[in-house]
Amino acid sequence: MAWEEVNNSLYKSFTFKNFNEAFGFMARVALEAEKQDHHPTWTNTWNKVEIWLNTHDKGSIVTEKDHKLAASIDKISS
Repeated sequence: MAWEEVNNSLYKSFTFKNFNEAFGFMARVALEAEKQDHHPTWTNTWNKVEIWLNTHDKGSIVTEKDHKLAASIDKISS
């Protein structure tokens, strides 16, 4: 599934085999988000992680920062 632009955010859902895989993915994303100083809005329910990206200090719109983090997240998930 590709990232979708929904309500001024990039959105993508990820499904894993179990909670451990989902949580490990979130930990890796958290480290990358911290490195880029750009933090996602996300939820986790068992094996599913949903992520929304937008740039709050630019008026909560999608910017290049969001696309850059989305590309990094895709690399982490593959």
